[in-house]
Amino acid sequence: MTALPHQQAARWPARGSVRVLLMLDDQPGLTRLVQDALDQVGFVLRNVTTSAEGSAGLAKWQPHLVVIDIEHADASLIERMGDPAPGGKRLPVIGLTHGSDLNSKLTAFAAGVDDVLTIPFAPQELLARVIALVRRSYSDAVTLTPVIKVGELEIDILNHVVRAGTSELHLTALEQALLYLLASNAGRVVSREEILDTLWGTNYVADSNVVDRQIRNLRARLHDDWKQPRFISTVPGLGYRFLSSSH
Repeated sequence: MTALPHQQAARWPARGSVRVLLMLDDQPGLTRLVQDALDQVGFVLRNVTTSAEGSAGLAKWQPHLVVIDIEHADASLIERMGDPAPGGKRLPVIGLTHGSDLNSKLTAFAAGVDDVLTIPFAPQELLARVIALVRRSYSDAVTLTPVIKVGELEIDILNHVVRAGTSELHLTALEQALLYLLASNAGRVVSREEILDTLWGTNYVADSNVVDRQIRNLRARLHDDWKQPRFISTVPGLGYRFLSSSH
């Protein structure tokens, strides 16, 4: 019996890790932010910076999803996003835009994207939107692990739940975003400037100690002593490092 189109689509992609093609032009800061967010859940990432690389990536690598900077992308490449992937499924696309006004978002949707996120954005918001779109598009055909575990700390991105051991922590949205940023970069020093740019945006005019205040608040929630930290250590003159294991 010949399989119906929807039955063919259900067999693709093969069960396994999600492949995400990043089309972010030559923007190291944005690329790193997106990669840091998606690396934590086992996604396989490939970044392209030219239209030729993008076309080749779509044809040969067959990604499950594309994250694209709408304002830096070639129009013909965006148009190709509407072409069906193997099995007849349309390739889901998340568009990033630098404009927060309604027209910028409507333009992105008109270009064929499925979801729009305005730059700057919190990394966990991007991750949550990617996971939701992948789940809608592929059901259980791909592997998703939207929980970050670092030492005794567990961060459930989709359900907005943070646990330290057996205790559930009640964090504000900003505290969750800060915790996610640090934990997703466990072992690496995250500078105050990087924290500021990621959580408040590059155009935000902040008090000189706004980052330090939020770090103090988060440490209080985690019951983390800055003198003998279990989670967040201060690196004088550089920033903060999330410890990869409990101390």
